[in-house]
Amino acid sequence: MNRDHLVSFLLLALLWGSSFLFIEVALQGFSPLQIVVGRLVAGALVLATIVRFRGDSFPRGVRVWGHLAFLGVVANALPYFLFAWGQQHVTSGMAGVLNGTTPLFTLGIALAALPEEHFSRVRLTGLLIGFFGVFLVVSPWNQDPLNSSRLGQLACLGAALCYASSFVYTRRFLTGRGIGPLALSAGQLGCAALIGSLSLPFLPWQETAFTPLTMASVLVLGAGATGLAYPLFFRLIGSVGATTTSLVTYLIPIVAVALGASILREPVSWNLFVGAAVVILGVAVAEGRLGGSIPANGVRSRPTVDAPTHRRTSKQTE
Repeated sequence: MNRDHLVSFLLLALLWGSSFLFIEVALQGFSPLQIVVGRLVAGALVLATIVRFRGDSFPRGVRVWGHLAFLGVVANALPYFLFAWGQQHVTSGMAGVLNGTTPLFTLGIALAALPEEHFSRVRLTGLLIGFFGVFLVVSPWNQDPLNSSRLGQLACLGAALCYASSFVYTRRFLTGRGIGPLALSAGQLGCAALIGSLSLPFLPWQETAFTPLTMASVLVLGAGATGLAYPLFFRLIGSVGATTTSLVTYLIPIVAVALGASILREPVSWNLFVGAAVVILGVAVAEGRLGGSIPANGVRSRPTVDAPTHRRTSKQTE
């Protein structure tokens, strides 16, 4: 990995890892639903513009667009909402760490749903280590209201589970169709934005507090963490390979915790640090990065259509 690749790699980690910070800021003026729709619309416009500029072809066929509409809900609208809602009850750092469980969920679902995936002692050990890390992060003994909201934690874990499910779904139904991943991502986000926009009149609406900061946060979430991050992600895959690019997964929780603590002054307890480290260790073991062989057909990164997924190949991310 040369210097340009390293800069792109770190920028991608920053874009995805900072999304939890921007969600936290946006919640000061918008409801979770408003954040989600704004993020989807901005991201879809950016990606559609890039696809047109590159001269790529958008997907064709009713069945393909049906899959993309389903993924738009499961891989984008629903997890984005769950993270935004969950962050009303837990810190952005906590949300970022729980997002780091996506590869664990992805592997577990892939092993159960894909015939070509097989259990092994290494994978099982990694899964057990990773979910022990989740136990430490959730810390059922913790009484701190910013970190111990069970519903908020479950919402973030539910978002990670959505990402993981969408990755496996994408691999099962959309790979091998000769459609570029960027065009698939744009189509999926477009479907999610359309569904979200059409549903707004039927959903509870909150009076907004338009400020430059809250508006900028929503735009950065959409145009940056959702729109521009995908071209960067796929460019890195083409340059340094999927295995190296997927290492960004390990940095996202670190970036989220660091930004939450330094900018938002969020409290950081020992269990969040230790739990995050154990989750990352579990992911590394499950993916065969610590001495074991890495399966050629393993599921491991961020979505291909939210690009992991489509995880992670597993936000996100957020």
